[in-house]
Amino acid sequence: QVKLVESGGGLVQAGGSLRLSCAASGNIFKVNVMGWYRQAPGKQRELVAIMSTDGTITYLNSVKGRFTISRDNARNTVFLQLNSLKPEDTALYFCNLQWAPTFSSWGQGTQVTVSP
Repeated sequence: QVKLVESGGGLVQAGGSLRLSCAASGNIFKVNVMGWYRQAPGKQRELVAIMSTDGTITYLNSVKGRFTISRDNARNTVFLQLNSLKPEDTALYFCNLQWAPTFSSWGQGTQVTVSP
């Protein structure tokens, strides 16, 4: 089994920054994709940023240039630097690890709240 533990959420003013971290433990395939999704109240969960072990990155268009994903493969950890935060970034942010098209694991989520 794979366990994901997130940290780093919080409350910030618009324009502020946060850094999210997610550490994975358990039986982890060497080749995988780790990243972040978010879900705001009343909305569907959406992909924010993901990064594969080979360094391929995908960002949600609305966060490009503001958020930066990185990972430490040796420690099975993924990070998300959130800069220039906007109130519309407010959501519960979930860490995800995927190692096959239909196999993935989710963290419990960390709340990011951005005040105007």
